[in-house]
Amino acid sequence: MSKSTKMKNYFNLDWIVGLILHIFVGWILSPVSRLLRGKILSGILAIFLFFIFFWVDLVSIIVNKDIVWLDF
Repeated sequence: MSKSTKMKNYFNLDWIVGLILHIFVGWILSPVSRLLRGKILSGILAIFLFFIFFWVDLVSIIVNKDIVWLDF
């Protein structure tokens, strides 16, 4: 990937926009993102354990530019 290409991963958004979006509505976007990716088990767990998934996803977006941890 060239340097001029912007990273778009979290809902196909620029990572800074995805980060801001996650801060405000990440509690609902985390399960939706997982369910759209076909990760049914982690999507259901994200609904019930949203507080843990929210913080782990926030750090994951900062570090990896996408949700990659707790995505099974």
